[in-house]
Amino acid sequence: MNRPTAVIAEDEPLLRGELKDALASLWPDAEIKAEAENGIQAIRALEAYSPDVLFLDIQMPGMSGIDVARVASGRCHVVFVTAYDDYAVAAFEQGAVDYVMKPFSAARLATAIARVRERMKSTPANLEALLKTLSERGRRPGQFLRWISVGEGRTVRLITVDEICYFHADNKYTIVVTAASQSLINKTIKELTEELNPEVFSRFIAARSSTSTPSPRSIATCAGGSRYA
Repeated sequence: MNRPTAVIAEDEPLLRGELKDALASLWPDAEIKAEAENGIQAIRALEAYSPDVLFLDIQMPGMSGIDVARVASGRCHVVFVTAYDDYAVAAFEQGAVDYVMKPFSAARLATAIARVRERMKSTPANLEALLKTLSERGRRPGQFLRWISVGEGRTVRLITVDEICYFHADNKYTIVVTAASQSLINKTIKELTEELNPEVFSRFIAARSSTSTPSPRSIATCAGGSRYA
């Protein structure tokens, strides 16, 4: 019997590694044929390997996960990996796909694996209706990121949006300031404004020069309940 094959498409290296390790533990029979860090690589992996399952991040550079899913529709089974909430999850549950929310747990991933293994007994679903729904609804408050991924050595830490006091621009990077820490992420302020709920965060984004650093007093005040723009 042939081993089931899979491709992982996730632009965050640490999260991609964690997903690969978790799959190796929870689904040891599966063979990971390729890992993609952007949409273009994901398309190439689909063409090269024709996997049974694609674990697909929605928000990726190059081509979005939705664009990749259009190519995968009817060709392989798709498990979406997403940091988005509410409406996107409702849309997934109405379609013949499964999803894993970031930060994913072993239990939730095990459930997704069980479901996709069952679906592998039938032909991969046509995702056009689902993808049309996702595209037409556009970005809504429930779709915005709930987490910021921060690399710390060989691990990744996820900061909830509720923990964030403000953002500090540092050239092509951004410092995420919480009451307890300051963390550098590989995203610009512009990218963050497109990914986070503007109704909640527009007054908390501080685009400052790289020579100006957040003061301990600012962080202490944030811990007391105030946020700075």
